[in-house]
Amino acid sequence: MANKKNHRQFGHVRKLPSGRHQASYLGPDGLRRNAPETFPTKTDANAWLSTVEADLLRGEWVDPLLGKVALKEYGERWIKERQLGVRTREEYERQFRLHVVPFLGEKLLNSITTETVRTWRRHLLDNGRSDTTTAKAYRLLRAIMNTALDDNRIKRNPCRIKGADQEKAPERPVASVKQVFILSETVPPRFRVLILAAAFTGLRWGELIALRRCDVDLDAPAVRVPRRLAQLNSGRLVEGPPKSAAGFRTVAMPEILVDDFRRHLMAFVKAGPEELIFTGEKGAALKRGNWHRSVKWIKTAAKVGLPKGFHFHDLRHTGNNLAAAAGASTRELMHRMGHGSMRAALIYQHATSERDKEIADKLSERVKASQSHANRTT
Repeated sequence: MANKKNHRQFGHVRKLPSGRHQASYLGPDGLRRNAPETFPTKTDANAWLSTVEADLLRGEWVDPLLGKVALKEYGERWIKERQLGVRTREEYERQFRLHVVPFLGEKLLNSITTETVRTWRRHLLDNGRSDTTTAKAYRLLRAIMNTALDDNRIKRNPCRIKGADQEKAPERPVASVKQVFILSETVPPRFRVLILAAAFTGLRWGELIALRRCDVDLDAPAVRVPRRLAQLNSGRLVEGPPKSAAGFRTVAMPEILVDDFRRHLMAFVKAGPEELIFTGEKGAALKRGNWHRSVKWIKTAAKVGLPKGFHFHDLRHTGNNLAAAAGASTRELMHRMGHGSMRAALIYQHATSERDKEIADKLSERVKASQSHANRTT
């Protein structure tokens, strides 16, 4: 009769005075780890130990001790250690402090479940946070938990709610070409070209106010975008690289802007390649709030017929829509806008009624030409 081979039992189970059973095991480092909960029977405790043993054998074991870190501590360290622009870092710190920490900050990483995340998200929405704010907070939490997963602190990312990362922001208004030019004539003369450049080059506010003489080539004509100025919560302006790697670009300047740019350089910009192109009355770099007040932005925008809530950034949509209507491909729009992903560029790829009318008119012309040719040959 063959000898029975004794299978060495993994882990240890002991019965507590309460009658429940506690399971524990030695990890790869020789330290004993207890199950996060007790079990009603010894069979249940052994079943849990079997799953841990299987994870160890597959190389999928996650050290529960590493997950015993509060989300507040881990998230703050994540933001501090991540390579971010100063403005983005401030925005992440604000989102984390206001929307994540109050509800989830004291929870341990390995205690946060998908149900926890779902309840937190519902709490934000029920307490007046917008869809956009909630989606941004969710994406930040998901990124933090992805790193926790990479650090082997959790077994899977609990941020698994379909559609929770999507923003349902209303479509922004677009100024007509006529409105852009009227607006440029309404603001003080030193800001005329700032308005036109925002509408017809696709540059962002931070990229425009960082432009120097050496960045503009009126012979090409083109504008180089090697930097941007970011305004911190303190009001201080900090120079840094564009928003993303795609932000480093050279954008062709429409010929209609060349003469205006030349006159602006002569009238408002000091000599020297490093001089800022757009400055205030005293020659200082522009700050958004001060500039809005100096041009009376809300009243000025309303005066030219732009809708309530029209932002300076909305001028960028005019040029992007024109470029799309002119036949720019998605890749060409991405380059012009300084975007690394297709999502934003695709917004401008939808057919506008004006562009659709142009297509219909050209189609009619072709049909008429074909009919005329057929009549001549019969």
